[in-house]
Amino acid sequence: MRSIHGHPHVAAIRPQGRAGVWALPKGKIDAGESAVDAAVREVREETGVEGRLVEKLGDVRYTYTATWEGAEGERIFKVVSFFLLTAGRGRIDDIDEAMRIEVDEARWLPLDEAPRLLTHKGEREIAAKAIERLSAQ
Repeated sequence: MRSIHGHPHVAAIRPQGRAGVWALPKGKIDAGESAVDAAVREVREETGVEGRLVEKLGDVRYTYTATWEGAEGERIFKVVSFFLLTAGRGRIDDIDEAMRIEVDEARWLPLDEAPRLLTHKGEREIAAKAIERLSAQ
């Protein structure tokens, strides 16, 4: 999260090949890495912005069917933890070159519009929770 002209904004990404899709940065936890460390790393890699932990916002749980070779048709249960981070150094859309195969664009979305602009229901709910947390401060 970053304040721009006095209004909170959230870093969002548009995945490669997914025109019109806006999502929150996320990814897998590397071996020996905590969930918070993974969140900070993924935000940096996918957006170019360094983040500092404020608090955990919650988890989103969902199930999907694998479509890749070797696991095709397998049901996958996934839990994604989301954290509220404040923006530090870095410039939005300074995406790590290795991530360009996954992320086409990163930009700041007004937080109050994120529950409408984000594509995935669980992420819209997380954005609404961030709004609640920030308004309670």
